[in-house]
Amino acid sequence: MTRRNPVLTEPQYFILAALMDGPLHGYGIIKAAERATDGRLRIAVGTLYGALERMERAGLVAAGDEEIVDGRARRYYRLTEDGTEALGREALRMQQAAAVVIGLPGDAGVAPA
Repeated sequence: MTRRNPVLTEPQYFILAALMDGPLHGYGIIKAAERATDGRLRIAVGTLYGALERMERAGLVAAGDEEIVDGRARRYYRLTEDGTEALGREALRMQQAAAVVIGLPGDAGVAPA
């Protein structure tokens, strides 16, 4: 895929999904991803911030407000319009891939022309 429409890694997908309902700080993103996967995906702190940095450079997320909690800065991230589109494309791609395996109609999730 092109740089404009990259395939997301699993952690990236769930990081973006965690931000669908609004801005979250790093720990909130980690916990939301764990909940969404019933604990199967545990994103390490280094993985999270590396992914957030790359996705911020790609325009998929944006850093927003910061607050100080217990003497430490807490930065909140939000999903951008490009991030929302990338998440939707990836969800559709996964749905179509799953349809091959579980026997759904080949055009599952594809809007009529």
